[in-house]
Amino acid sequence: MNTEQFEKMKSGRGFVAALDQSGGSTPNALRLYGIPEDAYSNDEQMFDLVHEMRARIITSAAFGGDRILAAILFENTMDRQIEGRPTADYLWNVKQVTPVLKVDKGLAGEEHGAQLMKPMPGLDELLDRAVGNGIFGTKMRSVIKMPGSGLAAVVEQQFEIGAQILAKGLVPIIEPEVDIHSPAKGDAEDQLNDALLEHVNGLPDDQVVMLKLTLPDTDNLYKALVEHPKVLRVLALSGGYSRDEACARLARNNGVIASFSRALTEGLTAQQSDEEFNKTLDEAIGQIAAASGT
Repeated sequence: MNTEQFEKMKSGRGFVAALDQSGGSTPNALRLYGIPEDAYSNDEQMFDLVHEMRARIITSAAFGGDRILAAILFENTMDRQIEGRPTADYLWNVKQVTPVLKVDKGLAGEEHGAQLMKPMPGLDELLDRAVGNGIFGTKMRSVIKMPGSGLAAVVEQQFEIGAQILAKGLVPIIEPEVDIHSPAKGDAEDQLNDALLEHVNGLPDDQVVMLKLTLPDTDNLYKALVEHPKVLRVLALSGGYSRDEACARLARNNGVIASFSRALTEGLTAQQSDEEFNKTLDEAIGQIAAASGT
């Protein structure tokens, strides 16, 4: 493991850029960026376009390790290049931004008020490729709609696969997202907090994880996790909140930093001049970094 990246993730100022929209969410990401679905006719063209968008963000002068600790990549992005260098290599060696890889294959159907992750049969091979590419850690997402047995199963699965990731020398970001529209959001978050504490308490002494959580209804609900020696960092997802709303909620949760996707790219379009694009991105990064510094 890269000790410089570890120290940056542990105590650096800034936030994590989530640039990991995968096959299912890419058309929406492109549409928001001003590229309609009729602009491409197959997956290959779609992924070329989204890579151009990500490369434009990553190569922007606004995007750098002074305010961005890490960037989460989709597998397809890890396998591509930026300015003639593998993406992860470019991120770290040019921008001083720690590379992280999304490893889940999407969500299974809802059961007991939650969605587990689909099976990941090729995970070991993907993790080996990640290590070979200089990736620091991974991210995997589940969704919780209601408190109960489904929530417990989500946390159990996350830590079970997390152990497989830790065994490869990578640091997993465990992401049990609570749906912001849940009618029992606060109750689900209380149960989730207890379950996460129980699981991180059970980690071996030489292991740490990161957590990526929905911004909670109760400010500083996750304080014990933020301060926990087995938790490298607690990240917050924007979860459908606008950037202004997400940043306002984030600022009220001390020690939690952003890991925003849609809220980071809000307002960026393919039609903008480089000057407009860079100015919009710089303002977004500034706003999110400030909210992450509380």
